[in-house]
Amino acid sequence: MTPAPEFSRRVLAEHIGRADMQVTVEATPEERAAVAERLMVPSIGDLRCQWTLRPGEAGMIQGRGALSAALTQTCVISLDPFAVTVREDFEVHFVLEGRETEDDDPDAPDQLTYDGVAIDLGEATVEQLALTLDPYPRKPDAVLLVPGAEEGGGAFAALAKLRGLD
Repeated sequence: MTPAPEFSRRVLAEHIGRADMQVTVEATPEERAAVAERLMVPSIGDLRCQWTLRPGEAGMIQGRGALSAALTQTCVISLDPFAVTVREDFEVHFVLEGRETEDDDPDAPDQLTYDGVAIDLGEATVEQLALTLDPYPRKPDAVLLVPGAEEGGGAFAALAKLRGLD
């Protein structure tokens, strides 16, 4: 059984009419803490997404989102926490389970499945946030120091010196 998402905002598919439907989802402090744990970041101070939804063909729902988040990440060089602001516009297609299609076009909207009853805009927001995060976050002023590199020979010479091969 799949665990319930930390941040869930379900919208019934039957409520999405012909005209664009506007929905804004915003995570509570408890939801942000749970999402931060899932995404392995120290904290999330703000997480919201403004969605525009429109029905498509064969049960597909087109979703355009404007994601904004304020969070803390840990620098891979210094291990210091630092603030990150995310602003991302994106498009996804919610498709009925079993109707996903293979598309080799990297610019094509991602497909997220739903059960035919409701789409989960909270979970879709978290998934999009996860895609936008830098997997190797680096604090703007972080400098990688390699012992011995300043003496010449570069990183490999420093490694040889550390291993006693010089």
